[in-house]
Amino acid sequence: MSEQTAVSVEGLKKSYGKVEAVKDVSFTVAPGEVFGFLGPNGAGKTTTISMLCTLTTPSGGSARVAGRDVVRERDEVRRNIGLVFQDPTLDTNLTAVQNLRFHAELYGVPKAKIAPRIQQVLEMVALWDRKDSKVITFSGGMKRRLEIARGLLHSPRVLFLDEPTIGLDPQTRAAIWGYIHELRRAENITIFMTTHYMDEAEYCDRIAIIDHGSIVVIDSPEALKASVGRDRVRISTGDNDGAVVALRDRFGLEASVSEGEVTFAVEGGEEFVPRLFAELGLPIKSVSVSRPSLDDVFMSYTGTSIRDAEAGAAQVNSWIRHVRR
Repeated sequence: MSEQTAVSVEGLKKSYGKVEAVKDVSFTVAPGEVFGFLGPNGAGKTTTISMLCTLTTPSGGSARVAGRDVVRERDEVRRNIGLVFQDPTLDTNLTAVQNLRFHAELYGVPKAKIAPRIQQVLEMVALWDRKDSKVITFSGGMKRRLEIARGLLHSPRVLFLDEPTIGLDPQTRAAIWGYIHELRRAENITIFMTTHYMDEAEYCDRIAIIDHGSIVVIDSPEALKASVGRDRVRISTGDNDGAVVALRDRFGLEASVSEGEVTFAVEGGEEFVPRLFAELGLPIKSVSVSRPSLDDVFMSYTGTSIRDAEAGAAQVNSWIRHVRR
């Protein structure tokens, strides 16, 4: 791995029949960075990680992880990465230690180092006291922490986390991220994660918004929110489509209907609201004003909310699953 990049991707592509799951993706990740893919389910996040982790062969382009080519040097890439899958992969009939020992032997960790390393990673995720408990007795958050410990066991240089907190409650998700940041400091590794949770993306140093298989924009969360600049106004009316037309014709504002409300961006949202009531020409049932968030960033760059994008991606996922069969 060069001093400049932990992950380097150029023109990466993946197609399943006529469906382009990943389209000409390019980006780099710096050593020690927490880098995130933010996008709806079906946007191409997991497919990209699968290519970077050598689980799927690219249809085009190139990628290097830890300085190794993901196609020509697959074994070397695998020795240098850890991977926490989106779906659980632990053997719940084994204890925590047994799961980790099996992983250590698969990765060829020297026998003399296995026991102390298992203790080290279990202490990192606060599970040492449950080392001899069967995983079937663990909560969802404990299982996720154990999977992260397993991913770290062989001392990888890049740790991939595919939707690391999916299905967990907000409090447990926040706790998991506390552990992840402590692990980064302790292990001095690069973390590449995917998520469709806006609040989770805030933990990243940089995020790439990905939609329909393409990267739309890359920057830090704060820089992305600053790029939007304007406040988000959401209104509900008896005629949302008519409100979209009225906002364009009377105020020169582009609006869209999302989740049953009309959404648009404007400078000085709070000051604009009285004018909106006076001049829209339609009765307004409700109105809310919020400062720029990553939701606003996603909508600004993609033209849709992440929930609506997920709904549209469901058909693509169904087609990809059909092709894979």
